Amino acid sequence: MNLILLAPEDLHDRHLARVRDPRRLRHLREVHRASPGDELTLGVLGGGIGRGRLLSLDDEEARFEVDALDQAPPPSLDIELVLALPRPRMLARSLEHVTALGVKRLTLLHSRRVEKSYWQSPELRPEKIHEHLILGLEQARDTRLPEVELVSRFKPFVEDVLPGRLTARRGLVAHPGMAQACPRGLAEPALLVVGPEGGLIPYEVEQLQAAGCEGIHLGERILRVETAVVALLARLAP
Repeated sequence: MNLILLAPEDLHDRHLARVRDPRRLRHLREVHRASPGDELTLGVLGGGIGRGRLLSLDDEEARFEVDALDQAPPPSLDIELVLALPRPRMLARSLEHVTALGVKRLTLLHSRRVEKSYWQSPELRPEKIHEHLILGLEQARDTRLPEVELVSRFKPFVEDVLPGRLTARRGLVAHPGMAQACPRGLAEPALLVVGPEGGLIPYEVEQLQAAGCEGIHLGERILRVETAVVALLARLAP
């Protein structure tokens, strides 16, 4: 937790914040080993970043004297990510990674090789998704939550929604065997599609390309989805 991320309700006035949830309190005690008088980096969800002095810490509450939270969070990554729904354990890590990298719009999409049971996972509950997004923000010292959309039907999305999203973005679909290597340092907005473990089927690749996506690859190695997503985003980032 490189940032103590405050919800708006944690702020009692401009100069006092109270943190009461067990996870953040535990982190303050066990990882930061914080004690009254310490200065830590604070941010408010959807707002600015600054410094705060810990006034008190116990099992119930941490109280901070807050300086001006007037620093801007880091720039967002202007890449929308469309990700075939990963298995639940991988989903949690992927949400944290892409949030830390600055993605602000994520679509979780069904495809042929996504197990239908994944859509019943507790990890897709809004509160669980929110929890992992918060962890990603804290890691990267960011305050702006990504927008996450769940899309359980591939064909309507690709035919009816995706072309509109590509009017102002360069569409890329990452898939082994494509002719073009993943570009480096894009200077334009992009939309990146990444398939599931086992990859997209040929029909899905064809449909994505027909909608306006260029096929790209990361080389000969076949990577786990969570590794591939991080590698792709890092390579595409300006």
